[in-house]
Amino acid sequence: MQEQPESPFSPGLTARVELTVTDADTAQSVGSGDVPVLGTPRVLALAEAATVAATAIRMPPGRTTVGSRIELEHRAATPVGRTVVAQARLGEVDGRRLIFEVTVTDGDETVAEGRVERVLVDRQRFVERAARIR
Repeated sequence: MQEQPESPFSPGLTARVELTVTDADTAQSVGSGDVPVLGTPRVLALAEAATVAATAIRMPPGRTTVGSRIELEHRAATPVGRTVVAQARLGEVDGRRLIFEVTVTDGDETVAEGRVERVLVDRQRFVERAARIR
């Protein structure tokens, strides 16, 4: 059995990303509803972007992370023009699995929260394997 190299990541890594909501980010525009507020798919993408940002500085050459599981509770509507902030904190490292706690806020209000799991992979091998699937 091949021994797993030690992870370059440790619990406690954090990052935050911001988004000012535009018409292109609304549920109407992304096809997830018919109201002009921040769509859940954009909230999810923002949460994932925060997890990617948290790992970026320590990412080994030739490696990347890919999303594997997401649990997200979208709690509050956010109108166009407001700025939301996604914060990710790496809570657990289990081999190649990285489990993040994520929170998206609009000022003092929690818009969404949940967990994002990512897996550390060899970038080239992952892309080659994905191309063979087609």
